[in-house]
Amino acid sequence: MAAVCQQVFELGCRCTNDGDFALYLGGDHSISIGSVAAAARSGPVGVIWVDAHADFNTPETSPSGNIHGMPLAALIGEGANELVDIGFPGPKLQTAQIVQVGIRDLDEQERVRLVRSGIQVYTMRHVDELGMAAVARQALDRLRHFPRLHVSLDMDSLDPDEAPGVGTPVPGGLTYREAHLLMEILGDSGRVESLDIVEINPILDTMNRTAELAVELATSLLGQRIL
Repeated sequence: MAAVCQQVFELGCRCTNDGDFALYLGGDHSISIGSVAAAARSGPVGVIWVDAHADFNTPETSPSGNIHGMPLAALIGEGANELVDIGFPGPKLQTAQIVQVGIRDLDEQERVRLVRSGIQVYTMRHVDELGMAAVARQALDRLRHFPRLHVSLDMDSLDPDEAPGVGTPVPGGLTYREAHLLMEILGDSGRVESLDIVEINPILDTMNRTAELAVELATSLLGQRIL
């Protein structure tokens, strides 16, 4: 997996060097170690991590040992060296560069680590209470010091009724319109320079619904509007 992430990093660097928008299609969420490293190589970047899970485990805290539950920890320099050093040695992000949206499923030790980290987290309760428009605008304000943004969209951030074709579905996720509104508001900022879309599993999908929704969300981020 480290080799795949390194390849993602190298491809991402080509896009960055050419000034192109970088779009990465996963695969599990571990590919974001490479995509975020490529974005960070060009300077400080804000990261909006849209996911049911925090992906903030290390090998010592993970109950499953799954690498796709570790990418965000690796990006801040915590965990296995072969993950931390993908792209270039050391951390790629500081915790102040990260905002998470849609979180609702955490491992016990991961929850403790996340609270201590200081990362801004908008759980599904925040989405319910504040509304997606407020969450999206607060996320952008939190990252206002960063002219460049990377969006990491895990399709299990959506409710399984909307996106059934994911490996680790969690009930109570984003609705169709909440997800689109988030992408629309982020796109309106004009600051998003790269996007990864991960965790689509065609074997588990229903009539390609999850993949088609992922395309729609990408087009919303890239500027497609109702009017």
